[in-house]
Amino acid sequence: MTTTRSIQPAPRAAVGPEDGILVIDDHPLFCEALAMTLTGALGARQVDCAASLGDALARLAAGPAPGTALLDLNLPDVEGVDGLIRLRAAAPGMTVVVVSSLSDARVVEAALRAGAAGFIPKDTPREALVGAMRAIWAGQVWAPGEAAEARAAEAADPGRDEALARMAELTPQQLRILGLVCEGKLNKQIAYDLGIAETTVKAHISAILRKLKVQSRTQAVLIAQKARFDAILRQDAGPD
Repeated sequence: MTTTRSIQPAPRAAVGPEDGILVIDDHPLFCEALAMTLTGALGARQVDCAASLGDALARLAAGPAPGTALLDLNLPDVEGVDGLIRLRAAAPGMTVVVVSSLSDARVVEAALRAGAAGFIPKDTPREALVGAMRAIWAGQVWAPGEAAEARAAEAADPGRDEALARMAELTPQQLRILGLVCEGKLNKQIAYDLGIAETTVKAHISAILRKLKVQSRTQAVLIAQKARFDAILRQDAGPD
């Protein structure tokens, strides 16, 4: 059974169950069960569900952001913690908690360093989940138990941490453009996909390179790849 414990306080605005919650998960039954726990045990007034990151971002763009979002990292349109970075960029004041079955210590550490207010494994017992959310709303960061936390500290990659910090400085539009650059698309194709002028794309890419402190698109792609699961899980894995 997974145990949890709170760690260092997080410098963020105080929120609670009364400020609204968005659950982002593509498994309807899990969303429903989590919503019942949040309303029944924690008194949440409003719990909405989104089946993808794109759906969640559209909801945030259409109206006021809820106080808290619970994000699954394993979504159809998410690869690694870049989804967490994009969500935080879209709603900087929102508390984002990762609730995921991907509880490898290296993924936990990457999510916390990317700005998650906590990381709760999906197999966490109901009582422990309730306690974790209360601790997070009290201003603490929540992570899996001591053994996983120690393993995560050993697996920390300074290069990856710096990459995550740089990506966190990008705007939502810049993150979208960086994602398309990672797909190998040219400026003209990006402009068509996003419905903007090619000169605007060029300006955004210049800003992306500046914020990431790189000189080329290739280097920017390498920075973005450090936020993906395969790169995170390769850390300390050694040669094949």
